[in-house]
Amino acid sequence: MNARPHHGTFAFLLHPLRIRDFARKYPVTRLLPEAWVEQGFKWIPPRLVSHVTGIRSATGATAEGWFIGLPLTPRTLLESPLPFVYHRLVQAGRKAEALGAKVFGLGAFTKIVGDRGMTVARNLKIAVTTGNSYTAATAVEGALLAAERMRITPGSSTAAVIGATGSIGAVTSEILSRSVGRIILVARTREHLEALASRLRPRSRAEVVVETDIRRAAREAEIVLTVSSATDVLIEPEDLRTGAVVCDVARPRNVSRIVYERRDDVLVIDGGVIEVPGDVDFGFDFGFPPRMCEACMAETIILALEGRYENFTLGKEITLAQVEEIAALARRHGFRLSGFRRFERAISDEEVDAIFAASRGRAAAGVRT
Repeated sequence: MNARPHHGTFAFLLHPLRIRDFARKYPVTRLLPEAWVEQGFKWIPPRLVSHVTGIRSATGATAEGWFIGLPLTPRTLLESPLPFVYHRLVQAGRKAEALGAKVFGLGAFTKIVGDRGMTVARNLKIAVTTGNSYTAATAVEGALLAAERMRITPGSSTAAVIGATGSIGAVTSEILSRSVGRIILVARTREHLEALASRLRPRSRAEVVVETDIRRAAREAEIVLTVSSATDVLIEPEDLRTGAVVCDVARPRNVSRIVYERRDDVLVIDGGVIEVPGDVDFGFDFGFPPRMCEACMAETIILALEGRYENFTLGKEITLAQVEEIAALARRHGFRLSGFRRFERAISDEEVDAIFAASRGRAAAGVRT
């Protein structure tokens, strides 16, 4: 007699990236001053947002979960005292426990503040993950696929990783350095950059260089990954060379929306947008099409489907082994990149072809940026 397929449970923590995101759940906030909204919601504890159903793995395993909302903006999370932030995160985790979740995923800035989930995990009975391992895997996969579509040969190209010394940045740099001819590691602190470069050079096929000037690095690169935790836009239209591919993994985004409006010769894609298997109902509109979510959320779901109720990605360090393992589990369960997207909108094959044609036209005219 065959065993019944595994049924997993998870919870994932959402929070608003912008003031206008509050209106997804509370439409009345559109009528209020932004400062009132941000300060007022600071004192509201985490609450249940929705019940997630219909997830079915290619293996036959199923999962259900819950979205828990923490009504704190990135600025509130980063500027508030850590004891206050930890208290709110643990509150959310205990709500997940009470709902029956066995793994708890931290989304967006909740996985950046403080010690990146370590304190939360110590204070909960269930497993915790930031989802950064699968985010790293899919960021590189998406960037290289986009480069292929733009006729960029990785082995003879230059890539730049903006935010290279962060947890996602370091491991994406390591993966990408196996495929490109030259890689520019970009961050604010040169000492940290040099340490990362020294670690990568012995096992990299690429020339590894460091840079603290974001714009200078972006102008040199055909492939750009942005994984910085900065809350401000870092890349503007004039910062990119014609024909470049930019994979923006950061939330909030590091690439200005104006790049899309003014540079029809550059392919900008969202990083880590994943299609979840099954007839999925998230029960909440968080700005993505049906069945689509970000890679950090997908990692939490994959762990639930696999029954891997253990702390998977925590703290600043992500190992290559973790990235390769979660990528393999994702393939086994039927998760995949959902094609190219920009600002949560699908980019058609025709649009990619038009961007490539525009880049060739500008290149023929001798225009580099």
